[in-house]
Amino acid sequence: MLDASYFSLEGKKGLVIGIANEQSIAYGCARAFRTLGAELAITYLNEKARAFVEPAAQAVDAKLFLPCDVMAPGELEAVFEAVREQWGRLDFVVHSIAFAPREDLQGRLVDSSADGFGLAVNVSAHSFLRMARLAEPLMTEGGSLFAMTFHGSEKVLPTYNLMGPVKAALESAVRYTAAELGSKNIRAFAISPGPLHTRAASGLKDFDVLVDMARERSPLGRLAEIDDVGAVAAMLATRTGAMLTGQTIYVDGGFHITG
Repeated sequence: MLDASYFSLEGKKGLVIGIANEQSIAYGCARAFRTLGAELAITYLNEKARAFVEPAAQAVDAKLFLPCDVMAPGELEAVFEAVREQWGRLDFVVHSIAFAPREDLQGRLVDSSADGFGLAVNVSAHSFLRMARLAEPLMTEGGSLFAMTFHGSEKVLPTYNLMGPVKAALESAVRYTAAELGSKNIRAFAISPGPLHTRAASGLKDFDVLVDMARERSPLGRLAEIDDVGAVAAMLATRTGAMLTGQTIYVDGGFHITG
């Protein structure tokens, strides 16, 4: 029978990786999780980034606030070890990180370097698989894994270039993860917002062209905000999402249906 527990995260423990500042999609997710009662662990990239992330961590009353550069040996593993020591278990994890060298990101895809392409896949997609592997033994009662993607993974969109195939790899990784971990009641999702003005998006050349296109083509006539994305992630993490897994969930006002 449906009851209030279907819409609650009380007693749940979650890790959010990828907040850069208070405009980050990951911060919208963290706020939504906290609003529904979850306790959170938050990471920051490095000491330079810490000052921008710490206010967000404080706002959601983060129980753990840890450095996490997925390219720094041992840092991702240290985060999950700290979670194990603090809580002994984990209910959901958000992966909201992506990177590509500027010269590869802003040029033609066919001109991208092997090193740049490989680095982009490593940071933006393979790190999700590492995260899932580390989360698996902590999700003793099942759990939810979230990755952030974009419609440029499926359609050729202006300015997105290198990140198109990289995000396609991430979405495929989500589907395979959902299949491999489903027997342990661990679910996986790719969430696909429309274009948002975040720090990550600022690296895309002529990003405003993509923003204007999305606003004009969206059936709802507007762009998503970080709290819209967060609300969907939080819903999926509750019991209301219990029979969903492996999907790419669009939070883009319908932009993705317009071609």
